[in-house]
Amino acid sequence: MLPGTDTYFTRLLAQKGQPLLIAGPCSAETEEQVMATAHGLKALGKIDLFRAGIWKPRTRPGSFEGMGAVALPWLQRVKAETGIPTAIEVATPRHVEEALAHGIDVLWIGARTTVNPFAVQELADALAGTGVPVMVKNPVNPDVALWAGALERMERAGIADLASIHRGFSTFAPSRYRNAPTWILPIELKTRFPHIPFICDPSHIGGRRDLLLPIAQKALDLDYDGLIIETHPDPDHALSDAEQQVTPQRLGEILNELKYRYRSSNNADYLNKAEELRQKMDVADREIVEALARRMALVEELAEYKKENNVKILQFDRWQEIFRTRTDWAGKLNVNDKFVAELYKLIHIESIRKQTEVLNGRPQVDGVEHLGPGL
Repeated sequence: MLPGTDTYFTRLLAQKGQPLLIAGPCSAETEEQVMATAHGLKALGKIDLFRAGIWKPRTRPGSFEGMGAVALPWLQRVKAETGIPTAIEVATPRHVEEALAHGIDVLWIGARTTVNPFAVQELADALAGTGVPVMVKNPVNPDVALWAGALERMERAGIADLASIHRGFSTFAPSRYRNAPTWILPIELKTRFPHIPFICDPSHIGGRRDLLLPIAQKALDLDYDGLIIETHPDPDHALSDAEQQVTPQRLGEILNELKYRYRSSNNADYLNKAEELRQKMDVADREIVEALARRMALVEELAEYKKENNVKILQFDRWQEIFRTRTDWAGKLNVNDKFVAELYKLIHIESIRKQTEVLNGRPQVDGVEHLGPGL
């Protein structure tokens, strides 16, 4: 059997036949609030795990930072009265010990912990041999290596029951999201860990209630294995992350509005047409790569002329002309101009790399990733 094919999460998925649903408050504030949420979610009949924040260190001190271990018996009561398994975040070995002592079913490692390999290793050591399922959130910053490293540390500690949570990434760029989804990064991680279920956290990505549905729908369309959505009986008065929480009733409405699509179809007409279109795309892709090869050959030829005439690599006016005209062409051909702009940034970076090799007569020391857009 392949690694990760028979785990707590894969068994849940197989039994349910649909994406997993995890819900509960950002923070466990009072026993009454926790139980009201839990019974509201139980009434939906769709929730697989009840989540709640127990230890909530905030970005800056002074705000509500969770009830701590005093809230753990509340989660025991949740499971006893509703039958829904429980999940909390742990950040230290002591958290792990206290959570397991109170029968918490699933633990997750938060974004602020994933970013620190020292902390991740301490948790991996504490979790080794416990048999408890673990979910790992992406690090705060957009770094696939840190995310992958956290999962690898868990696997090396013998933790097989793993899932990964995509909660978005911090960015200085203006964004409609609280944490930019940067969908390409979880897709890249999925290629490295195809055996680990992927769960999307629309609450932390969106940061606003009105964004939960479109983010959740996109995640399902991208074949995520589950959703984790923060839920509170009185969201406007929540002690943390009030703007991104919804009532159990509203969560039920969101879940009913989601469209669950098939991974494929057995319809013969669909299969034949899809195969025909994929073959045409293969031909188009081959033509794109051949066109890139021709362009790079021209870049090398131009670099030789620059070298002979002692001309610098970067011709900023020419770069501006390329950047403007190619996006204009894209618009006229009904191709997304922002996509073409990003594509030509990459093409230009590769052009600079090739020209640098020609002019200096040796391979470039820095890779493409060290050259900023527009160089």
